[in-house]
Amino acid sequence: MIEKTYCGEVKPELDGQRVKLAGWVYSNMRVGKKIFLWIRDSTGIVQTVIAKNIVGEEVFEKAKKLGRESSVIVEGIVKADERAPGGAEVHVEKLEVIQAVSEFPIPENPGQASPELLLDYRHLHIRTPKVSAIMKVKETLIMAAREWLLKNGWHEVFPPILVTGAVEGGATLFKLKYFDKYAYLSQSAQLYLEAAIFGLEKVWSLTPSFRAEKSRTRRHLTEFWHLELEGAWMDLWDIMKVEEELVSYMVQRTLELRKKEIEMFRDDLTTLKNTEPPFPRISYDEAIEILQNKGVKIEWGDDMGADEERVLTEEFDRPFFVYGYPKHIKAFYMKEDPQDPRKVLAADMLAPEGYGEIIGGSEREDNYDKLVQRIIEEGMNPKDYEWYLDLRKYGSVPHSGFGLGVERLVAWVLKLDHIRWATLFPRTPARIYP
Repeated sequence: MIEKTYCGEVKPELDGQRVKLAGWVYSNMRVGKKIFLWIRDSTGIVQTVIAKNIVGEEVFEKAKKLGRESSVIVEGIVKADERAPGGAEVHVEKLEVIQAVSEFPIPENPGQASPELLLDYRHLHIRTPKVSAIMKVKETLIMAAREWLLKNGWHEVFPPILVTGAVEGGATLFKLKYFDKYAYLSQSAQLYLEAAIFGLEKVWSLTPSFRAEKSRTRRHLTEFWHLELEGAWMDLWDIMKVEEELVSYMVQRTLELRKKEIEMFRDDLTTLKNTEPPFPRISYDEAIEILQNKGVKIEWGDDMGADEERVLTEEFDRPFFVYGYPKHIKAFYMKEDPQDPRKVLAADMLAPEGYGEIIGGSEREDNYDKLVQRIIEEGMNPKDYEWYLDLRKYGSVPHSGFGLGVERLVAWVLKLDHIRWATLFPRTPARIYP
């Protein structure tokens, strides 16, 4: 029995060898008494040649009718040919049709389809080579993160998804019935990671996070993957150093391993290659001044949205930090700046080329009384956070952390026009199917 060969393994060096391929029809073209059947699998696409005088009339007629995404198994001989994709093709001797498809709902060129059609058929769209490339880049970014975190002494933990309180504001919580009580889907693992640092000191998690935001921008999802870190004995500047070193490693390692896939989306890799620490750092005050000088209508104390961040990124050719935000636009757990009580010790990392925020981080408030006061100021009940407040009563320490939106990072690395293409099955205010 011949073992299965993957399409990506068919190279000129296999010239003359017999192979067995199992995959799906990518394209079917007849030229005279030959059929050129392109077959794809998870590793790539191979050109196969079906000649009537080799396979016979019956098999040839069957091959003629194979539409895109028909599933097949072929056996044949590899022939080196520089005209073929990858420099080699397979001359078929046996063809087994697993399932013939006459008409596939998605056009041969998905770019000719509307986004809504592609999303309606997302379960079929994800098998296309470009979507496969996105998912390979995404998995490699996460693999690289794991490498860096393991190498640098960070412990992975596994926090809950069902929670009892808000991290990023009650208005964006998904509420659900939990037996005879109510619970929520987690907006962030942060509070639980803060608890874990008292035993493990440097912790991280990768979990789905849920935000009931009705934002319809190119960078918002209601469900996304969240890479979060929390470190004891770290101030804001310490955690910013962690952020830039981690992101740099993720991008450079992915460039090394997935350059071919990245080049399907990017002609120019300069900004990715520029992603080396230290990243530029500007204060919120400086950011407001830059925007005002560019004609943006924004005042000190205003939050920066997608439009303002897009303008700001025009000044940079690599990721950069904005730090020192006004207290009233940031979350209750962020530590007040002792030099300026109007501000908190928070920093966002923004990606260039108009992509904006990919990380939000801060030093956490470690003083019990101040944290209680901030919870009250935000209109929340301290009783809902009793366990979290205990962390400030029993051995509180300075600590900092951040959350990285994985899909936002993927969208920037691949220059995607919308974050929805960076996830397998996107969830937005308008879509929960399929």
